[in-house]
Amino acid sequence: MSWRMPSETAPHERTWMAFPRAGQTLGDTAAEQEECYAAWTATAHAVAQFEPVTMVVDPTEMERARRMLSSDVEIVEAPLDEFWMRDFGPTFVLDDERPGVLGAVDWIFNGWGAPEWAEWALSAEIGRFVAAHVGAELVSSVLVNEGGGIHVDGEGTVLLTETVQLDPRRNPYADRARVEAELARTIGTTKAIWLPRGLTRDYDDFGTNGHVDIVATIPSPGRVLLHHQADPAHPDHEVTRELRELFEGETDAAGRAWEVIDVPAPATLRDHEGFVDWSYINHLVVNGGVIACGFGEDQADAAARGILSDAYPGREVVSVDARPIFARGGGIHCITQQQPVVGSATR
Repeated sequence: MSWRMPSETAPHERTWMAFPRAGQTLGDTAAEQEECYAAWTATAHAVAQFEPVTMVVDPTEMERARRMLSSDVEIVEAPLDEFWMRDFGPTFVLDDERPGVLGAVDWIFNGWGAPEWAEWALSAEIGRFVAAHVGAELVSSVLVNEGGGIHVDGEGTVLLTETVQLDPRRNPYADRARVEAELARTIGTTKAIWLPRGLTRDYDDFGTNGHVDIVATIPSPGRVLLHHQADPAHPDHEVTRELRELFEGETDAAGRAWEVIDVPAPATLRDHEGFVDWSYINHLVVNGGVIACGFGEDQADAAARGILSDAYPGREVVSVDARPIFARGGGIHCITQQQPVVGSATR
């Protein structure tokens, strides 16, 4: 077997999501809870303009999901305790030696390092559930990992973060070599770019401890979109400067030097919790489009759409207000998971 995770830009069969349910990140008040349901619903409807969407819904939320979601969104029922599909769902892979086979990597999920507040036992089963639902070949892994903790170019390069895969709360016995070997086996990568850390807010209680999908992504081989915090008053100013230096000294799996494209952060620096991690990097590429995070800043949102349009030529860029999602610890990319078309030659 020769498993390979294709680039997110490769053709999709569909996008998977999970509908919110009662829990720590839903919200404390009725208004906050409604805001959460609405944000996930708006994202699903935006994606459904471009490709099929399948929503996993907990039995307790079936009535609400049927009421809020349009008929364009397929609903499947399964027990959930979390609803960040990128992180507990399967990572889909293809086998270049068997063109008709879809694989689904089932990472171990422990709620982003087993924090006291997290409940994950039900959602940890969703990788296997989804694999069975689509008839994918299960690729079991002993690595504690989340889909938001990796980005690939489809040609052997993977971006990841030392504070995620090497987190002792996730993989206490791992080192770089062991992680890289497991990624080579499961997603077919041959060159790992290790970021030393992620954005500052991501290390708070409800953070992921440094997911790469909020700070850097690969729109095409040899190019990286990098979060850029221009304001020295924000701690991510120094973080993103150091990450830029890292990429400028690295090459990808093919030996190419990186073309680094800065994607400026919105102007807002803080919310009631502290420094924000608002980032346009956390977008989802779909068939013919890009679902981008919006932050209620017309000028910054438009500038980001322009950068993304240039980075993904021929795709329509659509913004969805992602502030309610970021308030709960992630963005649009974090709540979605693409399923690639089997047999596609496009990487």
